[in-house]
Amino acid sequence: MDILFIADPLAGFKTYKDTTYAMMREAARRGHRLFHTLSAELSVQNGIVYAAAAPFEFLGAKDDHDHAWFEAGSPVQTALTEFGAVIMRTDPPFDMQYLYATQLLTLAESQDAKVFNSGQAMRDFNEKLAILNFPQFVSPTIVTTRAADVRTFLAEHGDIIVKPLDGMGGMGIFRLTGQDPNIGSILETLMRLDTRTIMAQRYIPDIVKGDKRVLVIGGEVVPYALARIPQNGETRGNLAAGGRGVAQELSARDREIAETLAPELKRRGILLAGLDIIGECLTEVNVTSPTGFQEISKQKGWDVAARFIDAVEQAV
Repeated sequence: MDILFIADPLAGFKTYKDTTYAMMREAARRGHRLFHTLSAELSVQNGIVYAAAAPFEFLGAKDDHDHAWFEAGSPVQTALTEFGAVIMRTDPPFDMQYLYATQLLTLAESQDAKVFNSGQAMRDFNEKLAILNFPQFVSPTIVTTRAADVRTFLAEHGDIIVKPLDGMGGMGIFRLTGQDPNIGSILETLMRLDTRTIMAQRYIPDIVKGDKRVLVIGGEVVPYALARIPQNGETRGNLAAGGRGVAQELSARDREIAETLAPELKRRGILLAGLDIIGECLTEVNVTSPTGFQEISKQKGWDVAARFIDAVEQAV
């Protein structure tokens, strides 16, 4: 099968931890032919969605810092329907360019291209707002453009997290308490003088035990979570913010949350989702480019990439 990966430039991959690299490695091991393009290389010609797709041979990284793990050919304009599967792995932020890409992917799907995750699902499931569809699992939360609302919420709960709706890797996340001398400055910066919508949530002390990433693949729950444990003095557990990843078995609550969401995610065309859970609460539903494959596989011996490629093969 020919598989097109829409992803950031291959030369920038951190092969020792990159999830897309793990997907590609497993697909190559099974004999699938691999192609790569950037989301900006999607186009419509005569009504058909095309990509400037470059075939590449998977060579494999010799060490953690080897960027010569692939050999790419010249890109060729190819209709997305020519590929057995199109896997969207471009990292956020989910800006207007990202939105346009998902719309082109939806058009390609109407032409019978097999796209994972679907363009419609990536638009419908904002990674922050999606949790509001499952209120039974969410800590007290507000979404607002008004700083005054956040101040009222802070006065009620005393310790909160505020974050933008389009970030990734912990960018733009702040913890606020009633005694913080920089509340005004933080809200002005984050909310751009009441012109930007943000989310505020009651602070969950269990973050010290880790921000758990639970993966759902093809409607099935991976039996291990990756707990991203914050550095000392840090609120965020994101690996990009210096968090330490520890793979662990799912708690009963983790499994309850994941098994409740799994059928709905599958119904919506989401082949791969990464649920973020802190303590007993669902905090995000990641559908753009969820990570954690390599850490779980290395620490627990459970081959996440193999399960993902199984799901792709079954879906097509």
